[in-house]
Amino acid sequence: MPPVPRNPPDRRAPASPPVPRSPRADGGAPGEIRLIGGRWKRTRLPVLAEPGLRPTPDRVRETLFNWLGQDLSGWRVLDAFAGTGALGFEAASRGAVEVVLLEQAPRAAAQLQQAAARLGATMVAVHRTDALGWMAGARAGQFDLVLLDPPFGADLFERALKAATRLLGEGGWLYLEADRAFDESTLAAHGLRLHRHGRAGMVHYHLLQMHLAGEPACPDDTMSPPRSSS
Repeated sequence: MPPVPRNPPDRRAPASPPVPRSPRADGGAPGEIRLIGGRWKRTRLPVLAEPGLRPTPDRVRETLFNWLGQDLSGWRVLDAFAGTGALGFEAASRGAVEVVLLEQAPRAAAQLQQAAARLGATMVAVHRTDALGWMAGARAGQFDLVLLDPPFGADLFERALKAATRLLGEGGWLYLEADRAFDESTLAAHGLRLHRHGRAGMVHYHLLQMHLAGEPACPDDTMSPPRSSS
């Protein structure tokens, strides 16, 4: 083994283009996620080593469900671009009555199905499909919460927002992970208001709400998440 230099000139890694991945903060080994709340709290689920697959880390998931409230009993939830399914399984763990996971990659979709079977998550349905196409054909207003984490660099954010908002009822909730913060005017064009925003490394995460009838198009962080619309 060659000797280690006593005074290396620079220990920093060579510069390279940034990779748009969520930081890992789940406390688990590489290749797995850990559910952090509800009936399956601390359950570990495997994660494929797929390019671009970005498990939403513990800290961000915990923040999101603190914003929403820990009890989602009766909620109907869509996790588009599901990937690892971390967000959708967290919703199911907290009492959602229906959780739809959309994933186009065959191996990732198969792993989601295996995870649902392992958990006995009968409320979870996995569809191997294109998320935008599925949302375009789905019944309007059927979900209380839509979770969006589209691939970074694919420029799908605006199209995903447009497709997802059609599926929400008045006052419904939408979670968005993106490589940038979305401003009020952009969100208002989709009928959305910003409820909360956070940042973890390169990832911006937003909790958005469909405008209520007669509500001014401005944020109001005092509003509480609704219970099920079903």
